[in-house]
Amino acid sequence: MESVNAFIIRRYEERDFPAIHELNKAEGWNNLVEKHEDTKEAWKHSNAAFVAEMEGAVAGCLRGLTDGHITFYIAELLIHPEWRGQGIGKQLLSHVHSLYPKTRFELLASQTSRSFYEALGYRAFYGFRKTIEE
Repeated sequence: MESVNAFIIRRYEERDFPAIHELNKAEGWNNLVEKHEDTKEAWKHSNAAFVAEMEGAVAGCLRGLTDGHITFYIAELLIHPEWRGQGIGKQLLSHVHSLYPKTRFELLASQTSRSFYEALGYRAFYGFRKTIEE
């Protein structure tokens, strides 16, 4: 575990999911909200899932998938709106990258999160996305 000011970064536990579900709702990530059980299973089966906790509450979370050697794909990084701007997202990324130092981080960003990642030295790259229904 790593302490971030008054925050603790630790591995995800199933008891964290209701708070993560509420974070998804607050962020408007409707696909994750509507697919509640699938989202819960995704957290359960991800080989890299962490939360930032403060006084027993989930302040932020990071879920990813990695081979441990080349690629770490960040599926979700989300910080509670009340605790944004305190370095929690940066610390979650740093903590996880220290656990998998050989990997490159890859992720999707929105227009609103783009500047956050650019400020941390991430560079844009071109990608694609498709679901089975499309």
